[in-house]
Amino acid sequence: MSNLIIVESENDQYFIEALIDNLNLPNIKVGIPICKIDDFDCLGGYTKLTANLQSLKLDKYNKIGIILDADEVGIAERVGFINKALKSICNDITLDRINQLKRSDTLDLSIACYITNVAGQGELETVMRKIKSKNSIYADCLTEWKRCLEDQGEKIKDKEFDKVWVSNYLKYDTCIGKDKKQKSRKCSNELINNIDNTKEIENNLMSNNKTIKKDIWNFDDSILDELKIFLRLF
Repeated sequence: MSNLIIVESENDQYFIEALIDNLNLPNIKVGIPICKIDDFDCLGGYTKLTANLQSLKLDKYNKIGIILDADEVGIAERVGFINKALKSICNDITLDRINQLKRSDTLDLSIACYITNVAGQGELETVMRKIKSKNSIYADCLTEWKRCLEDQGEKIKDKEFDKVWVSNYLKYDTCIGKDKKQKSRKCSNELINNIDNTKEIENNLMSNNKTIKKDIWNFDDSILDELKIFLRLF
């Protein structure tokens, strides 16, 4: 039997898979993300995580890990969120903190969680900005754009800005060779939302996968230490 990691989004899936490969942890499978492409705030309630847990064939796994973003609510609240969802499948596990593997006799498996964060808040894109390993001239210039918006009385949330920053880093700072001619497909962490052609969607998913997994992140950065501890539990 294998071990399963549950993540929020496609970007989380591809990034965690890249880190798993880097750590050479062959027994971990990353499941289908909780959120769909167009779910900007899918964890406003715990319904989708609960539905995901209830749909699993739990007898296939020895261990299950859950990774969510801290966002603005912080680590403790996200752990509580996970515990609430876990009650839908068992009553003999309460996680007190991240990186704590607890066993459920009811389910005959162990469960742990990790909350992606920088200094207690943020999300995957916040981490990705911190561990980028290439020059980021295009992405960094977005700071002036952000300042311009603020001067005009507008404001962009940190969560939204980080996503735009990572998108520009992928599309303009790290897009090389032949990929430059197809930036939208081969150098983007975003998928085209309004596509009717199934094959086109699959191609974009594959491109997204390859882009996130490019050698443009410093996997040795200490900001990943706790996440690595979590993954090595499996």
